[in-house]
Amino acid sequence: MHTAAARAPVPRQLPPVPPHIVSRDADLAALDGLRAAGQPLIVVNGPAGVGKTTLVARWLRTLAEEFPDGQLYADLRGHSSADGAERATQGEVLGQFLRALGAGAIPADPGEQAALWRSATAGRRIAVLLDNAFTAAQIRPLLPGGPNALVAVTSRRMLSGLRMDGADFHRLEALGTADAVELLRRGIGADRVAREPAAAHRIATLCAGLPLAVCLAAARLAARPRQPVQALADALTPDAARLTALEVEGEATVAKALDASYAVLSEEAARLYRTLGALPLRAFGSRAAAAACAETLPWAERGLDELVEANLVEDIGPDRCRFHDLVRVHAEARALADDGEQTREDALRRVCEWYLETATAAQIRLTPAQFVLERTPLHPSPGLPLPFTDDLGALGWLDEERPRLMSAVRAAADRGWLAICWQLVDAMWPLFLRLRHYGLWIEAHEIGVAAARGDGNARAERQMLNSGAIGLSAAGRLDTAVEWYEASRRAARDAGDERDEGQALLGLGACHREAGRMDRARPYLERAIAVWEKCGYPRGAALARIVLGEIALTEDDPERAAAFFGRARATMVAVSAPHDEARALAFLGRARSRAGERASGTAQLEQALSVFTASGAVHWQARTLEMLGESALDGGDESAAREYRARALARYETTSPADAQRLRETAG
Repeated sequence: MHTAAARAPVPRQLPPVPPHIVSRDADLAALDGLRAAGQPLIVVNGPAGVGKTTLVARWLRTLAEEFPDGQLYADLRGHSSADGAERATQGEVLGQFLRALGAGAIPADPGEQAALWRSATAGRRIAVLLDNAFTAAQIRPLLPGGPNALVAVTSRRMLSGLRMDGADFHRLEALGTADAVELLRRGIGADRVAREPAAAHRIATLCAGLPLAVCLAAARLAARPRQPVQALADALTPDAARLTALEVEGEATVAKALDASYAVLSEEAARLYRTLGALPLRAFGSRAAAAACAETLPWAERGLDELVEANLVEDIGPDRCRFHDLVRVHAEARALADDGEQTREDALRRVCEWYLETATAAQIRLTPAQFVLERTPLHPSPGLPLPFTDDLGALGWLDEERPRLMSAVRAAADRGWLAICWQLVDAMWPLFLRLRHYGLWIEAHEIGVAAARGDGNARAERQMLNSGAIGLSAAGRLDTAVEWYEASRRAARDAGDERDEGQALLGLGACHREAGRMDRARPYLERAIAVWEKCGYPRGAALARIVLGEIALTEDDPERAAAFFGRARATMVAVSAPHDEARALAFLGRARSRAGERASGTAQLEQALSVFTASGAVHWQARTLEMLGESALDGGDESAAREYRARALARYETTSPADAQRLRETAG
């Protein structure tokens, strides 16, 4: 059961609807009819550029009151590449959706992700727009649970396989000539169309009734108010020698309009258009655009404004733009035709290094006690301001930019920029530690280990192994985590690096404790403490004492556990590690409650909970609430215990399905 805290409405994420779009009343009525018939899954298909996303987003906005728990949107990027390599993955979309519902850590296993999604949506009244789908198989794992949700899918393909899932279908056709002329009139003014009606009708015909093409034509004319409408009609006349028809319906028509729009861009905006088209980014902000072009932030903002005005990029939120996928194909083609390979390579390198610099700034702010490996950018960004000013902003930026950070990691690996690759993975540590995107955590470190090894940097390889093993362990892949820790320990001993050896020993002890092998865990932890105290790393020794304290609690020795936790907390205070201090404090409170000091123990647990609440550490909120419930039960207060467990369960449901199930079984 979801509590009130877990049922807060999610943000409405639908893309904006252009104000000048034509009504499409008949299509909206058809969708209303399907909805009235009780259809929970509706597929809108049609050719590229016909306006499917705009229509469905507009329709769903009219249903906002019917879905008070929110409306979610995901671009599945079904036609982004010929081989589908860059289509949105199930984990990417479900991670986005679950975090919108308040999730912290997302399970790494696809089956667990889908189960958590169905559970989290079982009682919710939400609408979901799955845009630009390619196959029915893409859709099925994304269908919410329960009878109160509506899913709308857009695709260039029929997706008839979804009939077995109860889908109904609506085909969106191109605009008729009259509607296309009306759309053009709204973009350039009635007077201009009235002066040259034949030319306006000719443009509508040449645009084949595709709203995207008409809007591009209108933007081009609006940018040149003294140009005759007939001049654009002439420019759009088919020219087989200049334009190549692509395979997907509608693309040739859009290409004509794009060529005309591109031809009248300023030199700066045209350069920005080509540069962004050559980058492996589905969305981009002004800072990334500035970095790619080695220009200032105001320069990039002016260029993006011009591209938005020309309908060449879509404004999808605060400082966030994207290409329609057909426009991106055109922009990339212009880059290939007009810019040299080195120019494109330098732009990508600058973007990767800007992400590295910015993520490193977030890492230093969020985890100051974490050792930061070297950074070696070749092209420092030109004085770009950071996109955050505080801890919450830094963590929010890392989470929002997560797909683009991973695109940068993959791009660096593909091009052999090995140092940049593993440095990016290292800089993303706070994202993994705080928000626990397990699939991303593991993938990034698999790439990072290979990059560090290829770079011949043994220290970086050990760091990648240790950090990656933490993610493997957290995701429940304990045997693989042990293998990574053992490899790191051997390498650290060979290098004489006691600090790294201690990290591997701690990890091995924690893995064995998690697996229930306490006798095997304890020697590793004691050895880690000895190694770290010898080399002067007190925070590491404190981390090992926390795990030893957990073992003592498991063995029903709260006095010994409290001694471990108390000493660990004192060390964390001394080294200014507030997150780990709060962890030690929560465990200390539980140990004292177990030892009979319930009032002081509960107070310490509540104090730790306030720290985790302020920092957004949802998983540790759940852990602390569960311990508060156990302490209340120890004192015979069953009512308070039930309340604490309910609050813990609400958080576990969005961070750890295994813990949620365990808590249900324990409570039952």
